[in-house]
Amino acid sequence: MDKRLRVLVLNGSPKSGGNTMIAVNEMISIFDAEGIETELVHVGNKDVRGCVSCSSCSKTGKCVFDDIVNEVAAKFEEADGLVVASPVYYASANATLIACLDRLFYSSHFDKTMKVGASIVVARRGGCSATFDELNKYFTISGMPVASSQYWNSVHGNAPGQAVKDLEGLQTIRVLARNMAFLMKSIALGKEKYGLPEKEERQWTHFIND
Repeated sequence: MDKRLRVLVLNGSPKSGGNTMIAVNEMISIFDAEGIETELVHVGNKDVRGCVSCSSCSKTGKCVFDDIVNEVAAKFEEADGLVVASPVYYASANATLIACLDRLFYSSHFDKTMKVGASIVVARRGGCSATFDELNKYFTISGMPVASSQYWNSVHGNAPGQAVKDLEGLQTIRVLARNMAFLMKSIALGKEKYGLPEKEERQWTHFIND
């Protein structure tokens, strides 16, 4: 395995130095120790509109709105793993991040099979599980293995900086990063020896037929 593994990290918080970033930095420190290259992109503070279902991407392979989504898509294609981190708003991820992920996964047509995904959620108190499930769905529809930890990947903090006091949460994030690193390395070795899984021709079944 000669190639250095790469992880793309998307911070969905509008506050680049907030509690979500504390959790993200915990992962990056482990990736650094594991010899894995990381690239961090702040998404939550960008002006990102939602998908308008124009179907332009079906012809071009990229979103018709040429903004950070297309920039991130190029980075995602080259990465071996994707980390998505978000604060919790109304038991959901930041809407800007969701708009980005909807367009990113729908408009980019490169093969995402066996790229490893992981999500991190940060809240004052509730809504972590719902947001965690919401973010993981992008991975599980794309043939991406999901890295797991010793607990659901949530960190708690209200005022800026409070996340450093959630020792269990931060430990969960470190375990997540180590597990993700191991999984990416194992997949890289497996791809060298066995290649990617065989693909079938996609079958589309619609619920309403004319």
